[in-house]
Amino acid sequence: MAPPRSALGASPPGGRTRWTGGAGSTGALTWNPFTLVRRRFQAWWQARLPLKDSTTLTQRNVYILPTRPGFMLGLTLLVLLVASINYQLNLGYVLTFLLTGSAVIGMHVCHGTLRGLTMHLIAPDAHFAGASVPLGIQLNNPSKRNRYGIGLAVLGSGHWSWTDVGPQGSAKVQISFPATVRGLQPLPALTAETRFPLGTFRVWTVWRPASKVLVYPAPELNPPPLPPGEPRSGGAQTAQRHTTGEFDGVRAYRRGDPLKLVVWKKAAKSDELVSRDAQQAQRLELWLDLGAVENQLRSRAASGVRELALSRLCAWVLQAETRGLRYGLRLGSHELAPDSGPAHQKNCLQALALA
Repeated sequence: MAPPRSALGASPPGGRTRWTGGAGSTGALTWNPFTLVRRRFQAWWQARLPLKDSTTLTQRNVYILPTRPGFMLGLTLLVLLVASINYQLNLGYVLTFLLTGSAVIGMHVCHGTLRGLTMHLIAPDAHFAGASVPLGIQLNNPSKRNRYGIGLAVLGSGHWSWTDVGPQGSAKVQISFPATVRGLQPLPALTAETRFPLGTFRVWTVWRPASKVLVYPAPELNPPPLPPGEPRSGGAQTAQRHTTGEFDGVRAYRRGDPLKLVVWKKAAKSDELVSRDAQQAQRLELWLDLGAVENQLRSRAASGVRELALSRLCAWVLQAETRGLRYGLRLGSHELAPDSGPAHQKNCLQALALA
């Protein structure tokens, strides 16, 4: 597995390559037309590939080329052939054609290692922006022979996961890619390759999955306290907000409180028994309002207010769910009524991801 490239070692965008130069050079960016043409060709070629979550490798979608050791072997065989002809070396002919036959057989074995395999994508779960999204791939081998040295990776990442597939068996490989943008994002193109048995040929394929992954906003690291509760609709108009300015829906445990009112999750973290405040829950509702958060952030941030607001709401949703509170989400004209539980949390996170 190749080591990950650092931010300084990454290739600049726009078809430019970084020239480090000698001592005292500035390392200026130079425009490389070959890199630009190669990237445009790759984009055009990948756009022509069909989108599907299951693919069978055949002669039409499996490619083969010699590797650098393969080219060196070919050059060596050429030198051996010329020397055997010039000096009339019978043993030289034997060695030359023996190595040539081995290379040809290795080419067919290498191509047959991928040909006939079936790859199935296991649909990924939703993840938060900034995290790595794992992708599970199931490899099925219908033949009665072993498949050795099969690697899978995200196209262009250089991070490979290797496996062997037994006769008429299957193997599961997991790779990952970084989720950088929230929303319903397409999966990147994947590649599989092998260089078995001699390493003189590289056989590979490119696969574009049809599935998409839902990426939640990245939760704010240090969010402010939850907003104060709002009076329930139809309730007393004179209901006062919580004196601490934060809606928590709990109070200190009182002797005689039913055990069902004790917030055990919070007690396990703070080692103090707290109970749900039924009276406060009847008077107030916790609403997480996107518009209100955006108005608060406009005075502090010049740009990216919406993404910052979604990040804060995401953190509040997680915080309210951890506390066992009932909370609602208001995104403009779209509202999710106050509720709690894993299903409600998932619905809120999905709404934030697609907002």
